[in-house]
Amino acid sequence: MYITGRLPLLLIVGAVPVVLLSTAGVDAWLATAGWVLLCLLAAIGDAWAAPSPRAISVRRRVPTRVLLGQPVLSDVVLRNGAGRTVRGRFRDAWQPTAGAPAERMDFVLPAGESRTFGIPLLPRRRGELTTAFVVVRSDGPLRLAGRQARLDAAGSIRVLPPFTARRHLPSRLARLRELDGNTSVQVRGQGTEFDSLREYVRGDDVRSIDWRATARAGTTMLRTWRPERDRHVVIVIDTGRTAAARVGDGVRMDAAMEAALLLAALAARAGDHVHLLMFDRATRARVTRVDGPGLLPALVDAMAPVEPQLIDTDWDAAFAQLRAFASRPSLVVLLTAQDAAEAARGFLGSLPALTRSSHVLVGTVTDERAALPERPDAADAYRAAAAERSERDAAIVAAAIGRAGAEAIADTPEALPPRIADRYLALKAAGLL
Repeated sequence: MYITGRLPLLLIVGAVPVVLLSTAGVDAWLATAGWVLLCLLAAIGDAWAAPSPRAISVRRRVPTRVLLGQPVLSDVVLRNGAGRTVRGRFRDAWQPTAGAPAERMDFVLPAGESRTFGIPLLPRRRGELTTAFVVVRSDGPLRLAGRQARLDAAGSIRVLPPFTARRHLPSRLARLRELDGNTSVQVRGQGTEFDSLREYVRGDDVRSIDWRATARAGTTMLRTWRPERDRHVVIVIDTGRTAAARVGDGVRMDAAMEAALLLAALAARAGDHVHLLMFDRATRARVTRVDGPGLLPALVDAMAPVEPQLIDTDWDAAFAQLRAFASRPSLVVLLTAQDAAEAARGFLGSLPALTRSSHVLVGTVTDERAALPERPDAADAYRAAAAERSERDAAIVAAAIGRAGAEAIADTPEALPPRIADRYLALKAAGLL
């Protein structure tokens, strides 16, 4: 049972006759008690006369997947199985991060009929968002009170990474088409294959001249090379404690996902095989042997429920898992945060075994350093000193990564994805991949 706003209003309205009766010689307390009792009896009777909300059945129509921050509509279908009209309100019990409205929705449901109500959602957190029930209130005839029931109706929606770095993809695909067709690689490297013959022009590398073709054609002919396909690109996202640090408007792991998705989309278009591993001390997500149009949906679906774990990453175990994808991957991209020399010892100790057989990029998401105000106070000075110390430690770790045979790339959440994609294209152009 519940009461509506009409019951307190009725009690207040009854104060007038109570005052009049008290001036007429009737005991004020007795008159007040009688009026309150009368109102309570009316409310109980009204609730008893209300249709049972358990006669209402609930169905849902919920989209299975949606991008983070994208508005979506979830439908709730109420059907009245009672023999009379039900008037009341209901509220859908979504998690707060689903962005459902807090207000209850009014409804009038005639006997035997159904009504569909759209619940707008605006997800604010990646992963699985759920709702387990709907709370329905049925008003009595006087609208003083009514009955309330919780009706089980489970529903869930998977909120996927937004892939905002997609805006960088068209320009990188244009550059990839230049590498793969119009402007073939002219200097042969370990990662290029023969493409075609064309006439020599001034400025071309003489090492690519095909002398046999020149003799047959009677003019100098040049071999052109294109980047090889079917290379294995392995992306490893660190889900340990450093991935939980806030950078910009999100956490490090969200920015790492953006970089992984942009690189995967580019590499898949280039004809390479992309593998994903999200790891700390256990495998949190794994995508392999998926190519073509199904790759990006598989990646975002695997990434969606993963959250950073407040534990240190076991890099020996991570690299052992990595070798299961391909014995000699052409490119390994490690998206982690190695910005403190003491904490990076395990990572740096395991890295040389990987760099001996593969080209390794280590991508780190950093925060943009805020400028000091014109008149800094003590807190500003401490923050600036801490930022400078962090930058110095990160530079030491980056130098150690270089000595281990890998390549360190550090930038802000917005700039890191295109930088990694550009480096992939540069390796393709140089014939190193």
